[in-house]
Amino acid sequence: MHRDHFPLMHYYYFIIIFFVLSTSSLTTAQQRHSNISSGSLTPTKTATWVSKSGLYAFGFYQRGNGYSVGVFLAGIPEKTVVWTANRDDPPVSDNATLLFTATDGRLVLQTPQGQETYIADISQTVSYASMLDTGNFVLCNSDGGIMWQSFAHPTDTLLPTQRLPAGMQLISSASKTDQSTGTFGLYMQRDGNLVQYPNDAITIPTAYWASDTYGMGDNVSLNLDEDGNLFLLNATGFNVKNITSRVYATRGAIYLLRIDWDGLFRLYSHNLNPSSRWSVPWNSTSDRCAPRGLCGLNSFCVSNDLEPGCSCLPGFAPVTQGNWTSGCERNFTAESCKNKGRNYTIRAEANTNWEDVSYSVQSQTSKEDCRQACLVDCNCEAALYKDGQCKKQRLPLKYGRRSSQSGSIAFVKVEDTSESSTETFLPTRERKKGIRAKIIIIIICLFVSLLVVNVVILGVIHHRYRASPYRRISYNANIGFCGDIAPRSFRYAELELITDGFEEEIGSGASGTVYKGTMKNNGTKFVAAKRLHQKVLATSEREFQTEIKVIGRAHHRNLLRLLGYSIDGPNKVLVYEYMRNGSLADVLFTPEMQLNWVERMRIARDIARDQTKTFTGIRGTRGYVAPEWHRRLPVTFKVDVFSFGIVLLEIVCCRKNLDHSLPEDQVVLEEWVYECFEGGELGRLVGDGEVEPKELERTIKVALWCILDEPSLRPSMKKVLLMLEGTVDIPTPPNPNSFMSTI
Repeated sequence: MHRDHFPLMHYYYFIIIFFVLSTSSLTTAQQRHSNISSGSLTPTKTATWVSKSGLYAFGFYQRGNGYSVGVFLAGIPEKTVVWTANRDDPPVSDNATLLFTATDGRLVLQTPQGQETYIADISQTVSYASMLDTGNFVLCNSDGGIMWQSFAHPTDTLLPTQRLPAGMQLISSASKTDQSTGTFGLYMQRDGNLVQYPNDAITIPTAYWASDTYGMGDNVSLNLDEDGNLFLLNATGFNVKNITSRVYATRGAIYLLRIDWDGLFRLYSHNLNPSSRWSVPWNSTSDRCAPRGLCGLNSFCVSNDLEPGCSCLPGFAPVTQGNWTSGCERNFTAESCKNKGRNYTIRAEANTNWEDVSYSVQSQTSKEDCRQACLVDCNCEAALYKDGQCKKQRLPLKYGRRSSQSGSIAFVKVEDTSESSTETFLPTRERKKGIRAKIIIIIICLFVSLLVVNVVILGVIHHRYRASPYRRISYNANIGFCGDIAPRSFRYAELELITDGFEEEIGSGASGTVYKGTMKNNGTKFVAAKRLHQKVLATSEREFQTEIKVIGRAHHRNLLRLLGYSIDGPNKVLVYEYMRNGSLADVLFTPEMQLNWVERMRIARDIARDQTKTFTGIRGTRGYVAPEWHRRLPVTFKVDVFSFGIVLLEIVCCRKNLDHSLPEDQVVLEEWVYECFEGGELGRLVGDGEVEPKELERTIKVALWCILDEPSLRPSMKKVLLMLEGTVDIPTPPNPNSFMSTI
């Protein structure tokens, strides 16, 4: 080190040590460590391991009403989080424990309920862990070689001396206070270009910032030095490009680069003194509406005094108040071209545009002609007009923004609520047909209502004469139904009475046998009682208790309702609603019950919308569970994605995942599907039904991404739903058993 650097370093360490000693909160929950051979942390006792300088700390930090594990700046008043482990996992309670054991290289988060989440598991002996003064938390062998490091798994932040190599990315946080995965990504591409995309649509047309270094090689990396200089280096160490102009070095300052929740990536600076705060010497753009996706579908971004805001299209309202990334939806029900019974008009929005996904383009036309062309076209939801060109579009509209420099006009079709309006979508003859149709519907509804009333009256009379023999049993056995409130506890003797001694068997599986039963209380209610096998109970007591707690809280039209349970002695029974129409498997795998393609796709999308939680205490039927269950790997919400992918393939192909009655090359569904996909023979999967080829290909691609062996490569369920609905592009999936770059 040059001798002129010593005064600066002395000043640097003096400031850090002074500030750490003067901050009382650090002394109560932190301990100084250089090398940690083994140990544990808890949120309320020893919460962190601190670097030698006291600037950085690794361990628990408060996140909402709970705690997460990460690295943060402990030596400044604003305890800025720079890295979070398993960022999409929910916060844990204050009785969780972070355990490090050097003998097997495990760094694992444990809860009192017995759940374990791995932060690092290198399956090798390490000598120690250490929180370095660079902000890098490492696991090292006896020679000091780094076996695992947080720098290799960045979230939204890059620290000085940390590199972002080719093929890696920084993903923004969901909000200022929520460190989970957000909407925007900064990608160091393998072609040498540093590019910003929306996180759910990584394609060239959606990029909103780039370093313009395309073609510089496949080993270019993004680098940040200690003076705040941001630059790209190739494999030989040659400086490909300076991202920032080297003017930011400030004595006694620290720097970090972050892609923020609003889509911009910024260079932050902080002087190490008690009164200093973070400043922004550089950011990727001053246009706060530049990030595509800041405002969700069917909304547009408006910049007010340099601050971004979002507005809905005319005739639309926010899906979730206060959450603009969720987008907007129509405040009326639009009708299809087949049902022409509604009047429409056109609203104009000046200087507004969206992503160009037009299905029809007319040139050399006027504004009025463009407006009228959209109004009379039942497929047109909006039209963009600029410089004599009219582009018709369907919903949803993406990446909308308003700019005084745009010069375009957006024509949006909305419901016409005025009685005297002559600007209607339907001609007079069609309007008369619509009125007649409404009258017919009203008559049918009245007839059906009268029929329902008669059925109810007959049901009451029938119940009065038939239910009396059961009343004494119902009152004495106390088998009233309280499933609308919570699952109730049964005595085993009660369930024997309900099921006639477990006489009528309706199904059997690896974990138990299911019997049909009848509950009598103000009517007849059929139930399905699942009696678990004794060999399952010997090893699955905790899973049984967890299933009662988790399934009992689930209320959804696509889920079986858990009505009650029995834990009477050695007998364990779960009582569910009885499925009159059979299970999804019955519908899919019974030829005479099979649904058409449209109905099957609706079921698939419905399943994708309910599927938001992961309960790591519950296993599923073998063949549907993700491979990490069997490989002693960390279990995340991506196990649900894998299971959904298998079910989606079954929904598409109307066959079981494993079917040994088929030819050898078709026994395993996922392998057969990929073979057909790779060979361009997807028609073999669905037979001669009415299936739209593009929708079939899109659905198969979604399923193949979901069932990849590597969990980190599987998309989130939110992205799965967007892909199924056709609102995002889907890259070509790799073989499900291979390891590729992330989607």
